[in-house]
Amino acid sequence: MNLTLEGRARRLGDNINSDYIIASRRKRETLDPGVLKRYLLEAIDPGFATSVQPGDVLVAGRNFGCGSAMEIAVTVLQAAGIRAVLAQSFARSFYRNAINNGLLALEWDTTGIREGDRVQLKESAPLPGLMLEILEAGGLVSWVRAGRLLAPKD
Repeated sequence: MNLTLEGRARRLGDNINSDYIIASRRKRETLDPGVLKRYLLEAIDPGFATSVQPGDVLVAGRNFGCGSAMEIAVTVLQAAGIRAVLAQSFARSFYRNAINNGLLALEWDTTGIREGDRVQLKESAPLPGLMLEILEAGGLVSWVRAGRLLAPKD
């Protein structure tokens, strides 16, 4: 998959917990990402959700998405229009939820990227083939619906 990504950087730090992405108390009210996107990252910046523009790229440090493994953290980012997440490292459960839901998550050296910078990537995505297929299909459900099941091993 040749990756072409361009968007405005929204800079975050290290250890962005999935409960920072969307608070547990908000998830008790509803699981509708279209509603929850209004509360995106409110624990870090109460005005963040209203400042997000479609196509923005989250840029973070280490251990992005740690904490709860609920995929709602990923689907709320997508509902808000976040195009991708670039981080120095990801919590494994967030990373898999991102790929399975069709959100591009790339481990990247983000040290020089500042809030508001234009992020431009034009290269081959450093992801395994199966993950690329899932992303290209728009997520795991779309990939399965397209009949792309793994062949059984003998």
